[in-house]
Amino acid sequence: MVRALRSLGISIDTDWPGAKLKIDGCGGIIPSNQAELNLEGSGTSIRFLTALAATAQGVFKLDGNTRMRKRPIAELANALMHCQTDIVTNNGFPPVVIHADRLTGASVSLRGDISSQYLSALLLTAPAATGAMEFCIEGPLVSAPYIEMTLAVMHAFGAEVDRLETMRFRVRPQSYKSQDYAIEPDASAASYFWAAAAVTGGRVRVNGLNAQSLQGDVAFCECLRAMGCKVEEDALGTTVTGDQLSGINVDMGAISDTVQTLATVALFAEGPTTIRGVGHIRHKESDRIGDLARELRKLGAEVKETTDGISINPGALKPARIETYNDHRMAMSLALVGLRSPGVEIQDPECTTKTYPGFFNDLENLTKTAR
Repeated sequence: MVRALRSLGISIDTDWPGAKLKIDGCGGIIPSNQAELNLEGSGTSIRFLTALAATAQGVFKLDGNTRMRKRPIAELANALMHCQTDIVTNNGFPPVVIHADRLTGASVSLRGDISSQYLSALLLTAPAATGAMEFCIEGPLVSAPYIEMTLAVMHAFGAEVDRLETMRFRVRPQSYKSQDYAIEPDASAASYFWAAAAVTGGRVRVNGLNAQSLQGDVAFCECLRAMGCKVEEDALGTTVTGDQLSGINVDMGAISDTVQTLATVALFAEGPTTIRGVGHIRHKESDRIGDLARELRKLGAEVKETTDGISINPGALKPARIETYNDHRMAMSLALVGLRSPGVEIQDPECTTKTYPGFFNDLENLTKTAR
């Protein structure tokens, strides 16, 4: 993301050890009029930057790795075309080529059952449009908590969004205001350590996250509570203590990035666990239903795929070499099985560097603390 924004002419000073970025704003006008952006495997980046590039003037190409070229972007492209943007995709998939001449105001309807990132991308860029923009979501919206997070971040930077109905928004042209902004700890990453407590009967506390956090994935702890874990929350963080686990039937459409983590916990529960409302995760970094089912079966579980989810009936755990499909969440989730069952080998563990390069070090330090 940083590399791509620099290619668009935006100045960013990075302090990676200190986890700080300093961005010099461009006043809503993208400096570059031509760029080729390789977003590799980052679906968030290609979707947000496709909308951002539409606010510029010039020609921009956005592409990624082989898996990225299988991830849909048609709904966003169609929405931008309604705003008079000349945009071409490969039958609804990347690469994306944009002939941009500023983003004009328009009323746009889009489906919500593929990705919430389309709406987030449009909302974030709408203040830079030349006219007011209105967005209406048709049907159910997956990962809805991310829209609330988007609106909260926009508000923090001085942009106002009129909420006409629950899923209908209006944004007028306006300027963001510079701001010092503290980013919350990653709740999706925290799920692995809360899950580690669940599968081992241990106790793990994550500071900086509780039910008041912006991120919807903190609700993963409620799934663990339903399975039998003890969950304690205070103003500074959330603690999970593992106990005897029971399978549950749960709709995870709002917290779909934690599906693989809960599926791992399900291997240690009494009775089946059914996860539903997540058909859209087949189009993530991997097919997070089909590929997940394949790996869980290697570990000894009986698994059934459904139209919108997966059902896991745990069995005696077996050693297995886990294929990760270049999916960071597949690697981090299924690595937790090895905390209880010997012989679990994670193929291509480096794929975790996409979002959490220090994951295996932190997991090792957690086990040392437990000892």
